[in-house]
Amino acid sequence: MGKRLSLFISLATYLFLYVPIIVLLVFSFNTAAFPSPWEGFTLKWYKELFNSIYLWNAFYTSLIVAIFATSISLGMGIFLIFYATQGGRIGKFLGLFYGNLIIPETVLAVSLLGFFSLISIPLGIGTLILAHSVLGLGFVIPIIYARYLELDPKLTEASLVMGATPIQTFFKVTLPLLRPSLIATALLVFIISFDDFILSYFCAGSSAQTLSLYILSMLRSGVSPVVNALSALLLALSFLLAFTFFSLKTRSRIF
Repeated sequence: MGKRLSLFISLATYLFLYVPIIVLLVFSFNTAAFPSPWEGFTLKWYKELFNSIYLWNAFYTSLIVAIFATSISLGMGIFLIFYATQGGRIGKFLGLFYGNLIIPETVLAVSLLGFFSLISIPLGIGTLILAHSVLGLGFVIPIIYARYLELDPKLTEASLVMGATPIQTFFKVTLPLLRPSLIATALLVFIISFDDFILSYFCAGSSAQTLSLYILSMLRSGVSPVVNALSALLLALSFLLAFTFFSLKTRSRIF
């Protein structure tokens, strides 16, 4: 009885999670606008999607912001780990980076908006990248530093004993050992930055529009089937990236 109940709860959970996604995919091919009964198969919503210049501009903006925010936060994380390898006491300040995870994102967004206004930085794609980088540091530093503490110190000691400099040891020994954590953290920060709405809403200003902000403007006039088509396309892209990353060939090359 307990096994059947566990199986039922598991199936119900998965259905609750994935049935809405299946409905979204199916009705992205519906002739009538969503929500309405199924009337016929069509690809016109995908044609409108690919012909929408403003939507793709917003997509490129989100992509650029996510790439730069991931690069900046990951680069700062690598520099801080290098500081830790040279004897720096980064562990004492590690709690500061957890604040991005504990503090509500709305509070962080309002704080950054007030800071940008205080030092007279005009809102735009630059402030958006800085805001997303601050958010990304809350994930990068704790994850990478926790993985760094798990490394065997004998490996770096052996490299130093054999005549390698601290910089050579870091780039030839420490970083390769941290590569799985760096890749996983980069993917996590990229997804969070690409999908973020609250920071984009407060820190983008009127000169930059991300994909989440553009979808909000579309939903104000009703649920457009173009949103369904866009969601289906992003879902297919996510599955493609996940399949590529977790394939045996890629996994053996990375890990």
